[in-house]
Amino acid sequence: MNLRGRNKVSATFSMSSMTDIVFLLLIFFMLTSPVITPEALDLILPKAKGKTTNKHNLSVSINKDLEIYINKDRVSESNLERNLIDRLKDAENPTIILRAEEGVPVEKAVKVMDIANRNRFKVVLAVKPN
Repeated sequence: MNLRGRNKVSATFSMSSMTDIVFLLLIFFMLTSPVITPEALDLILPKAKGKTTNKHNLSVSINKDLEIYINKDRVSESNLERNLIDRLKDAENPTIILRAEEGVPVEKAVKVMDIANRNRFKVVLAVKPN
C-alpha cells in the first residue's frame, strides 16, 4: 500500500499577498496625508532661520487683501478681539499663531499683537523656513 499523499507542500513563498498589503498602505497614507495639514490658508510667509515647535490654540491669518481669518473663518477687524476672547477663554495657555502674508502692512500684525497683549495671549509669528 502506498500511504504517501499526492499533495506536496511547496517551500516557496508567495509575495503577492505582501505586495497587496503594501499597496493598500500606500493608498491609505496618500489619501490621509492632506488631512494632516494644519488649518491654514495658502499664504506666502516671510522667511526666517529659526524654528519653533510651540503648540497653538488657534491661527490668525492676514492675507494681501487685508482679510482676517481665525483658523479658516473670516472675521471682521472690529469683531476680532471678541472672537479671540470667546475662542480662547477656556484655554490653559492661550497661544495664537499669527500668519501675516508677505506685503501686509505691519500695522495689521501689530493690531493682532496688541489684542493678544491686552488679553494675556501668547503670540507666535509664523514664518517660512529658509
